[in-house]
Amino acid sequence: MDGLLYHNKAPFNPNQFDYSGYLENQQIYAQIYTLWPKLKIITTENTIWSKFSNFRTKIIDNLKKSNFNETELAVMIALLLGQQQDIDPETLQEYQLAGAVHILSVSGLHVGFIMLFINFLLKPIPNTSRNTYIKLLIIVLALWSYGILAGLAPSVVRSVTMFSFVAVGQHLRRSVNVYHSLLVSVLLILLWKPSFLFDVGFQLSYLALFFILWLQPLIADFWQPKNKITRYIWDILTVSLAAQLGTLPLSIYYFHQFPGLFFVTNVLVLPLLGIIMVVGLVAVIIGCFGTVPKFVIVPLTMMIAIQNKCIGWVASWDALVFKNIGFTAAMLWTSYLVIIALGLWLQKPIYKKVVLAMVSVLLLQIVCLHNKWQSTNTQEMIVYHQKKSTMITERKNNKVILFGNDSIQNTIAKNQILQSYLTANFAKLTQRENLQNLYYFNTKKILLIDSSATVPLNIKPDIVILVNSPKINLERYLSAYTPKQIVADGSNYKSYIRLWKATCHKAKIPFHITNEKGFYKI
Repeated sequence: MDGLLYHNKAPFNPNQFDYSGYLENQQIYAQIYTLWPKLKIITTENTIWSKFSNFRTKIIDNLKKSNFNETELAVMIALLLGQQQDIDPETLQEYQLAGAVHILSVSGLHVGFIMLFINFLLKPIPNTSRNTYIKLLIIVLALWSYGILAGLAPSVVRSVTMFSFVAVGQHLRRSVNVYHSLLVSVLLILLWKPSFLFDVGFQLSYLALFFILWLQPLIADFWQPKNKITRYIWDILTVSLAAQLGTLPLSIYYFHQFPGLFFVTNVLVLPLLGIIMVVGLVAVIIGCFGTVPKFVIVPLTMMIAIQNKCIGWVASWDALVFKNIGFTAAMLWTSYLVIIALGLWLQKPIYKKVVLAMVSVLLLQIVCLHNKWQSTNTQEMIVYHQKKSTMITERKNNKVILFGNDSIQNTIAKNQILQSYLTANFAKLTQRENLQNLYYFNTKKILLIDSSATVPLNIKPDIVILVNSPKINLERYLSAYTPKQIVADGSNYKSYIRLWKATCHKAKIPFHITNEKGFYKI
């Protein structure tokens, strides 16, 4: 196959998600582009993966033919089959803001329900020596079949592997050390696919499970209510708190936001989720053979609709969703040190553990103070890469001035490039200005030449920024003023950029193109 091979590129703007690094962690190092006639499609119809995929498609088609409401069906398919692509963006965002997006990904919660359901179905079979092994084989095969059917995402693989170990321990009538099961499942999964170590879902799911197993009993001991309903709500709250504490630093590090009402979400959603999983599993089993009857569709649709409304209500409290939280790698590690040290102290409050907890808190404070000092002792000017527009920021300490046209100024809240920069650098936007032709920054004169091609006379700039494809005789300008650097951003025509690049190369003046080299920082 003929084609052009393109290596993964680093982010074009500062503090952006490094998609090239993500692809490399997935063992994808380049992309190839070719013409359609030159593509050769290799059929995979006879593999086990394709058969499960086709079977999943058949189930989804049967569910769609069963007159489910579109929104509720998309949520049910995500809950049970791990396919989120049909969920509309608004519903998905509500789940994210409410701190409940994890229930849309098949994980330990879902696989646990599946295992309980299979155990329930196998309960009438007598527990003889021979039947025990038959039951174990059925459970393990069913779990892995479900895992493959759900697409074998990292969270699914982790959950199925761990519950397989739990099933083995239970049916051999041996006490199962859950920490051992957790560690062995991690080892086996990483031996099979080491790249899962860098998967965010894999990291979050294992952290959540570990902290639930370790911290939840310690937190639950603070209060032991006698009333059954109160005890049930308290158990949900302690499980949620343990999981949230375990994943909080990593979640803020990756996503820079925190849902303040996650307690309310879990109390409202988890009890209903169990019923939805049971009825939904019945619907999926029926969907393997044909359309689902109305007496299953109606209650299932109603329960999912109630769940979506609860999620939407929680997400509507926008003021309690804390966004754009700056968090560095050093803060991440020291935060986990604090959580672990406090957990150890809570487990056994002796003097040494108190000292460890105090030292960890002090270390976190030192890291935070260092970040604050660094943010208030930095000066830089950045020309960003944006297609068909120009954006420049000037930062002095933690105050940022934005220079841009009207389209940039009117979309600041939605501008992820700017918001990512402000969040990562603990800075705030204090001033907005239109683009100017002349800037002075740290003794450097910076000339911006736009489509008007206005060139001030008797000004010898250090840096020239070309925007909006100005019709300028660059060769004549360079011979007259000899600037130290030429910068062209993403608002210029590519044909103009090629000519400017050749001209600068001939004049031996550095030429920075943002759509090749990324942002330019002074």
